[in-house]
Amino acid sequence: MNLQEKIEELRGRALTELSKTVDEKTLNELRTVILGKKGELTEILKGMKDLTNEERPVIGALANTFRDEFGKTFEIKKAEIEAASMDAALASESLDVTLPGKKQNKGIRHILTQTQEEIEDIFLGMGYEIVDGYEVETDHYNFERMNLPKDHPARDMQDTFYITEETLLRTHTSPMQARTMDAHDFTKGGLRMIAPGRVYRRDTDDATHSHQFHQIEGLVVDKNITMADLKGTLDLVMKKMFGQDRELRWRPSYFPFTEPSVEVDISCFKCGGKGCNVCKHTGWIEILGAGMVHPNVLEMSGLDSSVYSGFAFGLGQERIAMLRYGINDIRGFYQGDLRFLEQFGE
Repeated sequence: MNLQEKIEELRGRALTELSKTVDEKTLNELRTVILGKKGELTEILKGMKDLTNEERPVIGALANTFRDEFGKTFEIKKAEIEAASMDAALASESLDVTLPGKKQNKGIRHILTQTQEEIEDIFLGMGYEIVDGYEVETDHYNFERMNLPKDHPARDMQDTFYITEETLLRTHTSPMQARTMDAHDFTKGGLRMIAPGRVYRRDTDDATHSHQFHQIEGLVVDKNITMADLKGTLDLVMKKMFGQDRELRWRPSYFPFTEPSVEVDISCFKCGGKGCNVCKHTGWIEILGAGMVHPNVLEMSGLDSSVYSGFAFGLGQERIAMLRYGINDIRGFYQGDLRFLEQFGE
């Protein structure tokens, strides 16, 4: 059998096998066997060295024609196999669109986030700005600018986690009051702000205490600010949060950064002041601390305390949420237990 007959025989056999192939793997293997570097056509063409100069162009042209024909037939067959494979996959993975869909659980915002945003909305309605701050603070802003020098005994009540001797995790959001006063242009008007955020203190974790918790501290500084402004503001906020029939009680207290300072109690919303387990049978619940900004704090911000005055207050989001929803263990806020969190759907 000469080379021309061998190529014709290979052509007929290759096209027949190509037409019978039904999967892509076998198809690719067939192309390698027929046209590969070590394939049958290559072996046949090795015999061209024995041909005459007149015979070689003829056999070469015949081999090229066969390559082109096989290649085109191969591509057509490959497209047919891929289409059949796609049809089979679609048939096996088809969906019945008339069936009801799977219900997706909808997440909710954390109860502390809900509480914070509710309080923020109240203050935004009164023209306050919301200021975010640093959780890692300097001793200067966290203590000294709040009228707590390094030897002040009140620092013991706010012992915290130190990174260096002068860098620490903030114990309150008060540093943002000092930073905001430094940046505020009082020639254009007074300052009204709240600073929400996470704070840290070295404390034992139990049902009512945590080494980290959340505060919202407020500050108003302007000319002719009085205690009456403070009382009116807090009365409005507490009634918005706990009901219009709530009453506030003011008790003298001490904070280094305010003078005079007060502790604020709210009439018990469970018993209406008659006495129960929530208010420890006193009729009142301690809710926050407040006072008039200490002159030293104003002076350290470059303000003349004989011209400017202000008030400040601080409340805890956890305490507000615990009182409103009857939560008896602060640790529930932080443990990520969905059974606890899902009770407070919006």
